[in-house]
Amino acid sequence: MAARFMRKKRSSFQIVIAGFLGVILVGTILLMLPVAAKEGNCASLEDALFTSVSAVCVTGLVIRDTATFWSGFGQTVILILIQIGGLGVVSVAAFIAMISGRKISLFQRSMLQDSISAHQIGGLVKLTGFIFKTALIAETAGALLMLPTFCMEYGVSGIWMSVFHSVSAFCNAGFDIMGDKTGPFSSLTSFAFSPGIILPVCLLIIVGGIGFLTWKDIAENRLHFRRYRMQSKVVIITTGMLIIVPMLLLFLLEYSGSSVRNGFWLSLFQAVTPRTAGFNTASFSFMSGAGRVLLIVLMLIGGSPGSTAGGMKTTTVAVLAANALSVFRRKKSVQIFGRRVEDSTVRNAATLIMMYLTLTVAGAAVISIVDSLPVGTCMFETASAIGTVGLTLGITPSLSLVSHLILILFMFLGRVGGLTLIYAALNVNNTEVSQRPVEKINVG
Repeated sequence: MAARFMRKKRSSFQIVIAGFLGVILVGTILLMLPVAAKEGNCASLEDALFTSVSAVCVTGLVIRDTATFWSGFGQTVILILIQIGGLGVVSVAAFIAMISGRKISLFQRSMLQDSISAHQIGGLVKLTGFIFKTALIAETAGALLMLPTFCMEYGVSGIWMSVFHSVSAFCNAGFDIMGDKTGPFSSLTSFAFSPGIILPVCLLIIVGGIGFLTWKDIAENRLHFRRYRMQSKVVIITTGMLIIVPMLLLFLLEYSGSSVRNGFWLSLFQAVTPRTAGFNTASFSFMSGAGRVLLIVLMLIGGSPGSTAGGMKTTTVAVLAANALSVFRRKKSVQIFGRRVEDSTVRNAATLIMMYLTLTVAGAAVISIVDSLPVGTCMFETASAIGTVGLTLGITPSLSLVSHLILILFMFLGRVGGLTLIYAALNVNNTEVSQRPVEKINVG
């Protein structure tokens, strides 16, 4: 009876949100246990809640340094939360049901479709298996690639460091456990010029951020690019452009004074990590204003649909760019790769960018007033939170409770999606069958 009530009274969007909230609550309780913190430390409700939200929403913003504050148990809880948040609460639940032999109902398949942004209900069970297989292969490969460097540096503990950072990178979380060795909140700065760490982390971020739907397309069609779905083509090309162009700009703006080799590694990593990953190999406190603006733009764009990354998504930006091009050419419809994009998709893209920009600026203004900080600095933190990135200018640990709550809200919204929250709140069906009279309004 309870299950029937949930099916009849709750939309799939509401259940997805409830699932994330449930995992966050469990994570908060576990992190508040005395065993979760190192001896002499005790996690407050604010510390535990912020960390749990950041882990489940795969953001990486932290109040307490992960390595120096949390015990091995606490770090394990954080890693599990990252894995669940990265793959998706509904996907994890569906996978558990699959391996336990339970059948997945039509309503559950509908939830899964909304959760992973699949185009159709058919084949979702196989897609779920593919998602977990891809994650296992990528995270195992990443850990093995980083293992020699970490073990040479830290001995046996390098095994745990390899596993932790591989999962964190693939899930685009940005959590690190380097604080014990290189100082709190140091991220990967001590390995800034180490290919054995930088390359695997970059590859894991990109693989996780491209999206499982795109990887499914690649697995089925191999190198036959023309056979790919339009979305996969858009994701691949947009992702490539958002890596190469920012890398060149960052090299010219920030790292041209370094050697070509060092400048290359710094520029490459700082171009990849704002795509909702959260690691850093250089301090952003010394970055120029132009460089920070570039990072804010990249953080808001984020990864691709159906991926472990957050943000507005690469397809949103691509659709808006294609819409602008169609306006310039005075075409009646938006076209990409010889295919027409639905008007509803264009409206959703415009709504998303308006929401993200409005919330980023408004949140920054409130934090600036509450904590007496420059708006530009606060905007970097709010963009990082709503984009589920985790990069920071170092002010997050010292912010007030009000500001922390704003960042918590933004991290949650960035992970579940702004439109998902609105659909869950309104819970209305598209039953409109008639249209209002048309009247022109001038814009521009």
